[in-house]
Amino acid sequence: MTERIFERDAYEIADLVRGGELAAKEVLEAFVERIETYNEELNALVYLDIDRARADAAEIDARIAKGDDPGPLAGAPIGIKDLEDVAGMPTTYGSVPYADNVPQADGIQTARLREAGAIIVGKTAAPEFGAEAMTRTILHGTTRNPWNLERTPGGSSGGSAAAVAAAILPIASGSDGGGYIRIPASYSGLAGMKGTFGRIPKGGVDASMTTAYGCMARSLRDTARYWDCVVGPHERDALSLPHPGFSYEAVLDETPRVRATWSDDLGYQQCRNDILEMTRAAAQALDVDLVDRPVALKDMSAAWGLFNMPGTWLEVKDFWPDREHDFTPVIRAGVRSQDRFTVEQVARAVERRQENNAILAEVFRDVDIILTPTTGTTAFRAEGPMPTEIDGRPIKAMHSIYTYPFNVSGHPACSVPCGLDADGLPVALQIIGRRHEDHVVMQLARAFERARPWPKIAPNYL
Repeated sequence: MTERIFERDAYEIADLVRGGELAAKEVLEAFVERIETYNEELNALVYLDIDRARADAAEIDARIAKGDDPGPLAGAPIGIKDLEDVAGMPTTYGSVPYADNVPQADGIQTARLREAGAIIVGKTAAPEFGAEAMTRTILHGTTRNPWNLERTPGGSSGGSAAAVAAAILPIASGSDGGGYIRIPASYSGLAGMKGTFGRIPKGGVDASMTTAYGCMARSLRDTARYWDCVVGPHERDALSLPHPGFSYEAVLDETPRVRATWSDDLGYQQCRNDILEMTRAAAQALDVDLVDRPVALKDMSAAWGLFNMPGTWLEVKDFWPDREHDFTPVIRAGVRSQDRFTVEQVARAVERRQENNAILAEVFRDVDIILTPTTGTTAFRAEGPMPTEIDGRPIKAMHSIYTYPFNVSGHPACSVPCGLDADGLPVALQIIGRRHEDHVVMQLARAFERARPWPKIAPNYL
C-alpha cells in the first residue's frame, strides 16, 4: 500500500490512515525517503525535525488503534512556510537576524493543522519576509523549480511549491501577500487559492494589509480539505471573518452557473502572446456564460507597496540600522525608501484602492467571475531577476503579475494549471470571484480540474 504513496493527494492519504489501511508512520517514512533523495537539489525544506514527526505519527497510529479519529488530515505530512510559527522550530523569515528565533507556541494556522492530524515535518523556504516573487535568501540560498532546476518555483511560498510539485510532501502551507500562493502555483504547476481577506486568521505580528493564508496543493480537494481545517475567526486576528457555515469540501463538486468575463490585461498588465492564447483557450473551456465585459483597473502597484511597508518596518525595526547589511537588497531598498513617503502618498494609495474597489463593484454587478492569466511569463531564472520585457516590449515592475490587484481589493482568486509552454514550463489561468464567494471560485477551479486534469508532479520526480 505504501508503494508510490507519494503520488496520492493529502486527502487520500488521510482517508487511508483514518480507515486503518495505512499507518501514519509508514506514510511518513515514504516521504522522508523522498526528502533525503531530492531536497538537497531543490532547497525546498530549510529545517527538518524528523524525530518529532515520527513521534507525532506514532501518536496518530496509537489513537486510531484505540478507535479515535485524529482528524481530517490524519497522518498527512506537511511543511510549514518559514513565515509561520511552529513551536520549537526556527521561524527565520528567511532573514539572517532571525536565524535563532525559535517560537514557543504554534501560530493559529499551524495549531489548527496539528489539531486536524497533520504531521509537521519541518519548515519550507521563503524569501526574506516573503517580499519577492522568487525564493532566494542570504540565510538559506536559492530554491529551485522541480520542472526545471534552473528556474524559480516563485515566491514567496516557493519552498512549499517546490516540495509539493516534487512530491517530497503532499501539501504545505502558504501565504499570499501579492500573489505569493498563486505565483508559485502558476510557475510550479499547482493549484493555488487565495481567499477573501480575513478568511483564514493570521494573528501574531503579521501587519500586512494584503496577505491571506492558505496552502500549496496539487488538487482542489486537498485545498478544500485544508481550508475546512483552518477557516474561522480567531480573537488574535481582529480582521478574521466568521466561519461560512459549510464545508468547502462538501460543496466542492457543485457546479454553479455563472457569468464570467475574460480580461487580457486588467487595464495595464502585460502578457506573453503564447500565454495569452493558452489562458484564453482555458477560459473558453470553462463551463460558464462568457460575456464581453471590459475590466479596466488603475495601476495598483504603488498602493500595494505602500500597504506592505508597515509590516516590513515592524520586522526590521529591532535590527535597523545596526544590521542593515544582513538584509537582502530588496529589504534594504524598501526600508530606505520609507523615509521618502508622506501621509499624502499613503492617503493617495487608500484613494486608489477605493477607486479600484468601485470599478470592481461595477464589474461584479454584471458578472460573477473575472478570468485572466495568472502571470504574464513562465518561471524565470532561479536567481532572478524578474523579467523586464515581454515579447521584446519593456515592462514595469509588477506589470506581468496579474495577482496583486486582488490582494489590495481582498477578492478571492485561484490559479489553476492550464498547459505547458514551448520550454515545458507550466502556464496558469486565474479565476477571481466576489468577496466571500470563495467557494464559487473553488468550485469553478475544481470543474476545470475535472475537465482538464493537470500533471500533479513534475515529470523528473515521478
